[in-house]
Amino acid sequence: MKKLNGVPGALELRIREMGLEDLREVFQIGQELFTAEKWPTLYRAWDEYEITELYGRDGEFCLVAETERGRVVAFALGTMMQKPQSAWRYGWLLWLGVSPRYAGRGIGARLVNQLTERFIEHDARMILVDTDEDNTEALEFFATQGFGHAVRHVYISKNLAKHPRYREWQAAKRRAISRDRKRVLMSRVVRGRDAMAKLHVGKGR
Repeated sequence: MKKLNGVPGALELRIREMGLEDLREVFQIGQELFTAEKWPTLYRAWDEYEITELYGRDGEFCLVAETERGRVVAFALGTMMQKPQSAWRYGWLLWLGVSPRYAGRGIGARLVNQLTERFIEHDARMILVDTDEDNTEALEFFATQGFGHAVRHVYISKNLAKHPRYREWQAAKRRAISRDRKRVLMSRVVRGRDAMAKLHVGKGR
């Protein structure tokens, strides 16, 4: 194992902006980390649209850690915020993930440091980050990175599966899918008939 900055066991990594070709690997790492069993709130929020939206809107604040063999093993996704009628600008670290195989090697800290520099270059006065209050590992990590003043935020949810409007929408969706399937089937039947008609015409000649 190579050394990085004199730290035994650390990988030789390159921190760079996330590219379009990295979206799949980043998503897969997130799927490994943000499971429904362990972190249900993060699991519900983590999807392909979240990544692509951040990439399209705030690409310069979306970073990945890449091994010398070109494998993406970690990511940090952030955004800039500014409240109306306020001179303060905020950097917000929305997602931070390190592949379990590469945990404990200082990769998360390097990503946070580089993202911090980018926020500073864009005149951010403060960095915000949020995580589950039971995620003691993440809380301890961010404490070592100088984050503090934790404020508890309560998430509450409502299951809409039994809501009448939800059921109506699902029924309408199923009917639309059924209509589309019938339309495709009829189109194939018509094309088949046309082909057979042309074939018979050709034979008649």
